[in-house]
Amino acid sequence: MKYPRLCLFVFLIFAGRGFCSPEQTQQSAEVDGLITWLLAHEDSLDEIPFADVVESTSGKKVLPVDPDEPVDAAMLMLLERALNRCMEQVKSPTHPIHEVGRVNEISRYIEDALLVELNSMEGFSCDIPLTAAGEHQRSGYPDLRFVHKASGRVFYVDPKIHKYGSETSSFRTFYFEPKGETNKILDDASHLIVGVSHSGKVDDLWQFNEWQIVDLAQFKVRLKAEFQASNRDMYREEAILKRSYSEEMTAP
Repeated sequence: MKYPRLCLFVFLIFAGRGFCSPEQTQQSAEVDGLITWLLAHEDSLDEIPFADVVESTSGKKVLPVDPDEPVDAAMLMLLERALNRCMEQVKSPTHPIHEVGRVNEISRYIEDALLVELNSMEGFSCDIPLTAAGEHQRSGYPDLRFVHKASGRVFYVDPKIHKYGSETSSFRTFYFEPKGETNKILDDASHLIVGVSHSGKVDDLWQFNEWQIVDLAQFKVRLKAEFQASNRDMYREEAILKRSYSEEMTAP
């Protein structure tokens, strides 16, 4: 089903852009209308082109990679070369990546290795993308900004680790939460996922299998409408009806 344009308005609200009117009564009316709309159009929040989401939230275009275009071909070749070198590094038994116990912490090592490799290539640069506020921020999409200096061509590169053989899994692994000042997409650019597969640890060493470069030009995403709160929101003093007290708290 082709999604209605209103889906992107809904996306912006849930992504933290806020409501259109500063007046509390207007906000309340918009919340009521939004919830009603969500219940009626839940199926329309699937299959949203990522390129449309990026353009609506950042004003920037997602450009497909053209392997027949010389600059794109050169950048793709250098990314391939850098990935092969990174894989050689992390497969070494002495690499600090093997000291990591949790798989979701591995991607940072791949990211750091790619950053060094890509930034060492003459005529190119690679860095952590700046936010709209002009700050370097490691968290959030995308992770790396790879640039051909002469033309200004930009590849946004986002390394991800996954279990070998899980490529057809429906488990959510891609997250994009656009913000205002912390938006990191500031260029018309290609968006690439670098997927590195692993098969767990053997003799305390992570086993890496293969890598893939994925073009997100035709990527589809879905919006999960989720109402969230933190402990700070829940455990407000004025909302607590009863509590227990330890001896330390009641002692004079």
